[in-house]
Amino acid sequence: MPPNREDRAKSKQVRALAALWPFMSPYRALLAASLSALVLTACVSLILPLAVRRVVDGFETSAARLLDGYFLAALGIAGLLAVGTGLRYYLVTRLGERVVADIRKAVFDRVIGMSPVFYERIMTGEVLSRITTDTTLILSVIGSSVSVALRNLLLLIGGLAMLMFTSVKLTLLVLLIVPLVIVPIIVLGRRLRGLSRENQDWIANSSGNASEALSSVQTLQAFTHETISRRTFADVTEASFDSAKRRIGTRAVMTVIVISLIFTGIVGVLWIGARDVRADAMTVGELVQFVIYAVMVAGSVAALSEIWGELQRAAGATERLVELLETTDTVRDPEHPVTPPDAFAGRIAFEDVHFAYPARPGQAALDGVSLDVAPGETVALVGPSGAGKTTIIQLLLRFYDPTGGAVRLDGIDLRDMARPDFRHALALVPQDPVIFAATARENIRFGRPEATDAEVEAAARAAAAHDFLAALPEGYDTHVGERGVMLSGGQKQRIAIARAILRDAPVMLLDEATSALDAESEQAVQTAVERLSRGRTTLIVAHRLATVKKADRILVFDQGRIVAEGTHDALVAEGGLYARLARLQFTEGLAAE
Repeated sequence: MPPNREDRAKSKQVRALAALWPFMSPYRALLAASLSALVLTACVSLILPLAVRRVVDGFETSAARLLDGYFLAALGIAGLLAVGTGLRYYLVTRLGERVVADIRKAVFDRVIGMSPVFYERIMTGEVLSRITTDTTLILSVIGSSVSVALRNLLLLIGGLAMLMFTSVKLTLLVLLIVPLVIVPIIVLGRRLRGLSRENQDWIANSSGNASEALSSVQTLQAFTHETISRRTFADVTEASFDSAKRRIGTRAVMTVIVISLIFTGIVGVLWIGARDVRADAMTVGELVQFVIYAVMVAGSVAALSEIWGELQRAAGATERLVELLETTDTVRDPEHPVTPPDAFAGRIAFEDVHFAYPARPGQAALDGVSLDVAPGETVALVGPSGAGKTTIIQLLLRFYDPTGGAVRLDGIDLRDMARPDFRHALALVPQDPVIFAATARENIRFGRPEATDAEVEAAARAAAAHDFLAALPEGYDTHVGERGVMLSGGQKQRIAIARAILRDAPVMLLDEATSALDAESEQAVQTAVERLSRGRTTLIVAHRLATVKKADRILVFDQGRIVAEGTHDALVAEGGLYARLARLQFTEGLAAE
């Protein structure tokens, strides 16, 4: 009967596990050792009942020396099985942990460099689920399920063959060893639970690190922090792997002890029974042999049926991870990028740029925009919300590529350079400042990781942030909490400004940089920005026109186009959109006073 559609889908899904081979192939030696230990334990398991039968049948011999030898041989085989099983568990599980750690790092390395277009199609939480939950399923397969399935398959085939020659009678004897197993499980189980919790904590730490980096990916990319973030994530993932090794070692020891007790108990029960049987001149070797093989077969069938469902779940997880690894980014660096100059002058040019966000392809964000910003010039971009101001910064950072025209830095098309090469020349203060779960000093140093403490504090003073930072419980070394939960909106923004000041890049990009500041702090930051803008190109996006009055030039955007440009006084005199906005804002300001 041909398989139905569901069966074919399941079969195809399980075959998806083949995609794990590229991650396993670098560890062929460990894989070979794991398979060798697996085959060894399966063979020893099948041999053991034969040894037990020889022991039982040995009751009929009159030579006590031979009988004792049979018992010693049986115990030796049982000991070999216990050590082999523990070794198999250790090698296979370590292989699984190693492969999953590599998969996690590969997926993170891939998604941390993806453009915002990628995150318009997939939620960050889903990416994190694939990095954590899906890799946990894969770990279960590589570190346990596949090994157990192969071993039980060998035991099933071998056990069925051996059952043809025997029969059953003493099944209940196996149950006598159950109490012996409880004590080591309780004692070592407590330690194992503690190590498991520690391992899960490291995994959660790894997920939290990835979550924070991915949720702030634009700021991270703007400051070319991908390499540092990758290294940090790799360190946390390696710590998780080291914790897992300790857990694996404890589990392996427990496995050795339990299996040793189980088979020692079986041999002991049979030895006691054998003495009674020998006194009555009866042989029960074949019966004992059958009992052991029957247990093996029954256990193998139950295990294989249970493992099949796990294989299907893990195959689905593998497909989702491979989908991330094979996703193509719409914003890609050229194969042979242009070598940038040693130092950018900071000339910015937009040449007849057209652009629509992928999520809104029918709505033009920029419609034929052309502008030229000279090195050292301060240009303000103003206009109503949705006019295209922030899009200018998005394209300049090359988070997106224009659908028409070109964006150039010092005459070089951004698409001809590797993104980290030109992003080093840009310093960004985003509209929604991103604060990391670290100290205030580390948050500012994010702009330039090699900066000294003195340089960090100088940047904070320039951003009017020094006073409130110095007043924190531990000063600059105070942890500000996840997303800066300990700070106010204005304090977060001043830290973001200090970060950009520390960057000391030839191009400053301020997207509503003073929107969350009070009047006094805004004035202080304005003074700092005016001083820092001398000698470097500065683009200021602002709704509050009071922050752009001293700009060299003001560009007025409306519906994706530049509708006016000039100085503040000239635009007010023109009487257009800018004049209306100025009249509205300054009139409201006077009324409020």
